[in-house]
Amino acid sequence: MNIAELKQKFMELYGGSESDLAVFHSPGRVNLIGEHTDYNGGYVFPCALTFGTYGIARKRQDGILRLSSTNFEGEPQMFWLDNASYDEKHGWANYLLGVVKEFQKLEIGFGGIDVLISGDMPANAGLSSSASVEVLMSVIINELYECGLPIIELVKLSQRAENNFVGVNCGIMDQFAVGMGKKDMAMLLNCDTLEHRYIPVILGNHSLIIANTNQPRELADTKYNERRIECEKAVEMLRTKLDMQLLGDISCETFEEYKHLITDDVALKRATHVIYEIERTKKAAECLTKGDLKVFGQLMLESHDSLATLYEVTGDALDTLSQAARLHKGVLGSRMTGAGFGGCTVSLVENDYVKDFIKNVGREYEKKKGLKANFYIAGIGDGARKL
Repeated sequence: MNIAELKQKFMELYGGSESDLAVFHSPGRVNLIGEHTDYNGGYVFPCALTFGTYGIARKRQDGILRLSSTNFEGEPQMFWLDNASYDEKHGWANYLLGVVKEFQKLEIGFGGIDVLISGDMPANAGLSSSASVEVLMSVIINELYECGLPIIELVKLSQRAENNFVGVNCGIMDQFAVGMGKKDMAMLLNCDTLEHRYIPVILGNHSLIIANTNQPRELADTKYNERRIECEKAVEMLRTKLDMQLLGDISCETFEEYKHLITDDVALKRATHVIYEIERTKKAAECLTKGDLKVFGQLMLESHDSLATLYEVTGDALDTLSQAARLHKGVLGSRMTGAGFGGCTVSLVENDYVKDFIKNVGREYEKKKGLKANFYIAGIGDGARKL
């Protein structure tokens, strides 16, 4: 739906006129490299996408919140602001309710909102649709009620909503990329300090191609939380000799010297991935700055292989898609992006081969997995905002 159609849909659902409607957009994100490093205090290298989630919103003054989405069937869900609570049956609405709760904790009062959201990116694809709607709702409340919170505070608030209300122990990367994105820029972000710098994405005669496996990701949240616990176990063992709080606090050299302290084999594998993925991410940002796409692509391949063998978050669908991609002519690199267990790959492909890449890789993937992959040429856009 375009914006005019969304406004019409809003008025069909909620009544009223177009005069008091506000329009917002919040992007999805793709992480170019640096997976499962964010909650370990390491570096990530994401960018905001040009597609994501649109929101049409109107203020209320009666303490009622009404939420609807064009992506899910059913009547609008209605909640009293004073007693809205998490319930699995609320589905996607829980992400928005979590944001409301975080604003209430700040004692920022508001009388209610009618919201219609519409996403133009695939759900459960690892492009951070959850962070997109969380930051969208944060911007909506902030703008409509003139709260005056800077975007970085909305980013942090949105992360807390997912941690505290939804119960997914995510790091800051997704919300940061969604809120702080800039057109044609990637962000090298230190997830511990939030220090970051923008790096132009200049790919010459290459493009970033996102491929959605369309593999269901039912176990993603559970396994994600398991990985966090395994990394915390590694830190606990290393801290018997090292002054550190997170895996991102130590270098590869220090890790090699002290990794014998990690006596749990699984925790050792997880920590090895994280430590070396952080180093790969910093190198990848340097490569993009210098225009060295060949080495950048090689680092993408190394990242995927580490996620497959050491962190064990890829699964057969992502491995099949990445393997088909890396064997195709004109491909410099391909890796899973996001939490894993399904979702998407991102590949760096020479423009002359993009059409053949989509056809051939899609055909190979369908032959081996019996699933159709969807392909998107990644446009890099701005962060969440009122339009």
